[in-house]
Amino acid sequence: MLFNSLDFAIFLPIVFVVYWFLNNKRLRIQNMLIVVASYVFYGWWDWRFLSLIVFSTITDYTIGLLLRSEENQLRRKIFLSASVLVNLGLLGFFKYYNFFLDNFIAAFSFFDQEIQGNSLNIILPVGISFYTFQTMSYTIDVYHRKLEPTKDLIAFSAFVSFFPQLVAGPIERATHLLPQFYRKRTFDYSNAVDGMRQILWGLFKKLVIADNCAGFANHIFTNSADLNGSTLVLGVLFFSFQIYGDFSGYSDIAIGTSRLFGFNLNQNFAFPYFSRDVAEFWRRWHVSLSSWFRDYLYIPLGGSRGSRWMKVRNTFIVFIVSGFWHGANWTFIIWGALHAIYFLPLVLTNSHRNNTEVVAKGNFFPHINEFFSMVLTFCLIGFAWIFFRAENITQALEYITGIFSQSLFNMPIIIERFDFVIITFFLIIFIFIEWMGRHKKFPLEKVDLDCLPLLRWSFYISIFTISLLLSGSEQDFIYFQF
Repeated sequence: MLFNSLDFAIFLPIVFVVYWFLNNKRLRIQNMLIVVASYVFYGWWDWRFLSLIVFSTITDYTIGLLLRSEENQLRRKIFLSASVLVNLGLLGFFKYYNFFLDNFIAAFSFFDQEIQGNSLNIILPVGISFYTFQTMSYTIDVYHRKLEPTKDLIAFSAFVSFFPQLVAGPIERATHLLPQFYRKRTFDYSNAVDGMRQILWGLFKKLVIADNCAGFANHIFTNSADLNGSTLVLGVLFFSFQIYGDFSGYSDIAIGTSRLFGFNLNQNFAFPYFSRDVAEFWRRWHVSLSSWFRDYLYIPLGGSRGSRWMKVRNTFIVFIVSGFWHGANWTFIIWGALHAIYFLPLVLTNSHRNNTEVVAKGNFFPHINEFFSMVLTFCLIGFAWIFFRAENITQALEYITGIFSQSLFNMPIIIERFDFVIITFFLIIFIFIEWMGRHKKFPLEKVDLDCLPLLRWSFYISIFTISLLLSGSEQDFIYFQF
């Protein structure tokens, strides 16, 4: 079920009304409604994959209970290993089986050894990369005694399958989200209104920015061999805003929807394109994933402590694994390796924590150094996006070659000039609004309620109307494929 679909527009109010009607009933019943609604939401795509969520839920719930009563350290490690193997095994089979098989065959072919292998027609379950990491964080935290394992299977099932963030995050930690299912929720009007604003802004990002940029980006990347360098640069720009509007738009809708039900999810995007270096970018882009890798992979490996070699090793491991998490393609691995290369000079000089405050804090304009740092960082990120978007390494290299050619200085080849002008105009408006609200969790957060109601509602209605009228051709959320 898509957030930007009629199905969800019907589903959400029904669940909302029934949920708060049950507010005076037992908390367990209210949590049960969340589980049922979440399974309906997920099963709308393919009900067969509900069995994976149920299996993952029961496995980690059981292992949590086993860890609760076990003091023997060896057995505790065995239980934890079982959880990790089950979750990564499911993820590996559905997402990476054919990738490893094809590369295994190719490796033997390189040495003139022919082996046979049959690829499987495997359908990737939506959101499997997200909920497997969410359940793994539970057992890891229980193992390290950072969290008391739950005996409430209903609450745990609701935590794993919570429909607003089930298929594309944010990846919530059990230490943050699970306790919220134990507490009685009360309807907070101001929180719900702010949640609706966040949903509205998320829809604008998706329908107006992401989907319209997608039309241009898809055309340019598909026909890159026939286009000049300046047009290919436009393709990178459009894809950069497509993926940001698409993914951060989903996160805004997910977080806003959760607030309607009395839950608070963590911020997943913090205006990453205003970053002054790549380290800051990763503190602001897909925060739930980057912090997951930091806490459960980077720090256990030694983090930025130890020798220079260990810093280099840990940085490359984390970023390459992060790239591989995004998809079974060498393009994602190279994308991750590029970010490791960007990050290394910062960590080796201990300057990766230099930019922790919001850019141009207290000022309207950034300092000249901040401005050029943002431009340089955006260019580096955009260059890496070429590998992320390309179908294969060959296309990515040909695309880059096309950019750095003499045609870079020719006029771009623009199709549908009117649409180009419109989306460029709204991109400028979008960047301006994001810049003005960069110190908030989202630009429309806690809009001045003392202003004239007519003006305020006109603003909301304008955004909603623009989102409907200027929505591009319907596109699936990009991160559904991960």
